Amino acid sequence: MYEMISLNVDGNEMPAMISLPEGEGPHPALMIAMHMPAHAGLVGDQFTEDVIQRFSENGYICIVPFIFYRFPLDMDRQIKRESLNDIEMHQDQEAAYQWLVENESVDNDRIGIVGHCLGGRQSWLSAAQNSNYKAMATMWGGNKSVGWGEGNPAPIELTPQIKCPVLGIYGNDDGNPSPEDADIEEQALKDAGVEYEFHRYDGAGHAFMNSTSGRDPDPYRHEASEDSWEKQLAFLAKHF
Repeated sequence: MYEMISLNVDGNEMPAMISLPEGEGPHPALMIAMHMPAHAGLVGDQFTEDVIQRFSENGYICIVPFIFYRFPLDMDRQIKRESLNDIEMHQDQEAAYQWLVENESVDNDRIGIVGHCLGGRQSWLSAAQNSNYKAMATMWGGNKSVGWGEGNPAPIELTPQIKCPVLGIYGNDDGNPSPEDADIEEQALKDAGVEYEFHRYDGAGHAFMNSTSGRDPDPYRHEASEDSWEKQLAFLAKHF
């Protein structure tokens, strides 16, 4: 189960989805950066609902900020994408992080950041700018080599600022991020001395963990997805 709340960001109200585990806590928590297909709204996005439900079943408090609140819901997806600004998105995710910090049911020493697709990019971006995260997981997050918004650095350039362990999940049939992109990200982490683990899956492309995409052909790969979930949960358990 989930509920919607509202967060104040510079006087504007940003919707966010939260999911709570059973028990009083304090619980570990995850700031989950939203994926691009949810641009028209978190409510009804089955993938997002499934992700936070599964994490909560494993004991995590989750929050997903709706970073597209600045745009009309029915605006063209590509126009929204081209208008995104890294400074604003990080600010939005920091508001969600702060909600976790102020929640008495959260163990502030066990807060991580996770993201798929666009969220995989944004988890990298915010982990580099918030040294309090204890772990970061990026699943098929492309476009890390370009900054969004005039003058903003690319997320990959901020890699030396990442202070937490990193998990990377990639499909070897993906075009963005491609296997070559994953190589670049891995090298950046090595050069920065960041602890990391990467897992790459043959026969899997973009969104291979999403069984709800409705796309044709279907990107979902059950075996790779379930293995990825095991890897995520083990990674978080290790570092929390």
